[in-house]
Amino acid sequence: MNFHDLSVLRADLAFIAHWVRERSHVLDLGCGDGVMLEYLQSEKQCIGYGIEIDDAKIPACIARGVQVIQQDLEAGLAIFADDAFDTVLCLSALQMMKNVEGVLRDIARVGREAIVSFPNFAYWPHRFALMGGRMPVSKSLPYEWYDTPNVRCATIWDFQELANEVGLEVLECVALQEGKPVKVLPNWRGSLAVFRFRKK
Repeated sequence: MNFHDLSVLRADLAFIAHWVRERSHVLDLGCGDGVMLEYLQSEKQCIGYGIEIDDAKIPACIARGVQVIQQDLEAGLAIFADDAFDTVLCLSALQMMKNVEGVLRDIARVGREAIVSFPNFAYWPHRFALMGGRMPVSKSLPYEWYDTPNVRCATIWDFQELANEVGLEVLECVALQEGKPVKVLPNWRGSLAVFRFRKK
């Protein structure tokens, strides 16, 4: 898989991939079908593992040549030593965790740096949906309220505050819309929040 293929498939992942250094050891939490790790392995010579709980996605990871461990992230990352990875990814999975603070602490423990992304609940169409008396449904939040796997809703400012509370240093924060950075009013106009951080 090359950069163009990744850009077409997932523009957000293509943007995030530039933060991962070549030949890094990478852990991808909630790796889905393994497309990000496949790209990092083939184009950046990274090595690592994916962790995924969904039975249906494991065969796709294996077909892509991704080493995947089937595990619930809520159970923790005790199988990995401190600073075992250069980069830990948790892309569009953090909002599905019940214990977000615990998962973040574990991510910071096993990785020298980490990148997380999540749907920005403060994105303007979400605000208008709530003002109209409805839960938002959008490309970044594509589920109805009764069948969503998302158990946490956060904004860019919410995450910045939590990161500070749990002792994380935010290195970069970007709001994306269709995979492109939003410079003006990011908490209003960005549908996806992306943070790169490390332990303070």
